[in-house]
Amino acid sequence: MPDYETFVRQALSLAGIEVNGNSHWDIHIHNPGFYKRIMTQRTLGLGESYMDEWWDCEAIDQLFYKLVRAGLHEKVALPLRMKAAIIFNRIFNVQNRSGSMKVVNKHYNPASETILAFLDPYNQYTCGYFKGTTHLVKAQEQKLDLVCRKLMLQPEDRVLDIGCGWGGFARFAAERHGCTVTGISNSSEQIEYAEKFCKGLPVTFVKSDYRSFKGKFTKVLVCGMIEHVGYKNYRKLMKMIFDCLEADGLFLLQTIAGNTSVYSGDPWLKKYVFPNSMLPSMKQLASAAEGLFIIEDVENFGPYYDATLMAWHKNFVAHWPHIKNQYDTRFYRMWTYYLLHMAGTFRARLNQLWQVLFSVKGVPG
Repeated sequence: MPDYETFVRQALSLAGIEVNGNSHWDIHIHNPGFYKRIMTQRTLGLGESYMDEWWDCEAIDQLFYKLVRAGLHEKVALPLRMKAAIIFNRIFNVQNRSGSMKVVNKHYNPASETILAFLDPYNQYTCGYFKGTTHLVKAQEQKLDLVCRKLMLQPEDRVLDIGCGWGGFARFAAERHGCTVTGISNSSEQIEYAEKFCKGLPVTFVKSDYRSFKGKFTKVLVCGMIEHVGYKNYRKLMKMIFDCLEADGLFLLQTIAGNTSVYSGDPWLKKYVFPNSMLPSMKQLASAAEGLFIIEDVENFGPYYDATLMAWHKNFVAHWPHIKNQYDTRFYRMWTYYLLHMAGTFRARLNQLWQVLFSVKGVPG
């Protein structure tokens, strides 16, 4: 029988992590079945065993930072069923029209109240721009301003916001720049909220899958949405945007991204947070855009997602006493694990955050 405990302890020690140690990032084991569970199920077992209270850590963000920087996420062989999932995703388009609704029904619609409670006043569920500030509200306004400046928004612009969330960008752009914004989303609850949030402004929201939508716009934004599209559909999305964009228009893409091309997302995140989601690579995005767009600018501010996630977690913990009667401890541990382990992966530079500006024919000068 494999000695799972010895292997796990030795691996953790390579990252400076001690079992039942005294450092903030040390891991404390409550169930000895933990060792076999993470060796046989990898990230899925690690996340689920935390939700099941098999282990604890005072600083999960620091734990994951050290795990990733030591390269331990690459040192354990994939279980057979996870290899099978990757093969399945290579063959089938799991982000087809019905598949794309799973993340809406699993995460965005039922968790709207929870999510909105830890966001900023513009309801930004994407990375803030923490340049020169440590405050979430300021960072999110700076991010929105950065998007508007890169798109060179003018009052006469007609802007399409694909995956418009709760209407934060639409409100900011309409209020600050006087342009007309159309937002599309698969989520009925997000659209209902966004319509109230942007009442009285030149903003329209449409419940639509991006594959069904048509129109003509001078500017297009995709912010935090392409992570739910899937590599088999990147070209479809790019072609849809190309067809919607005026010849002299601009398109800005903001996305979490990976350093390498993948064909399936993290098993724990797919099961509990973002079904059928995956992170694009620069190679995949550039290939999808080839022949359609000119890449004008690329900016990576991935380290700011660390600060964003830590701020969200702080707000989530502060709000928990107001909602804990509606949920159980497992729900709380799921959200804690999600926000903090993601913060650690961004801090370790495993994940990136890109803004990519595209044009159809190139911006003169």
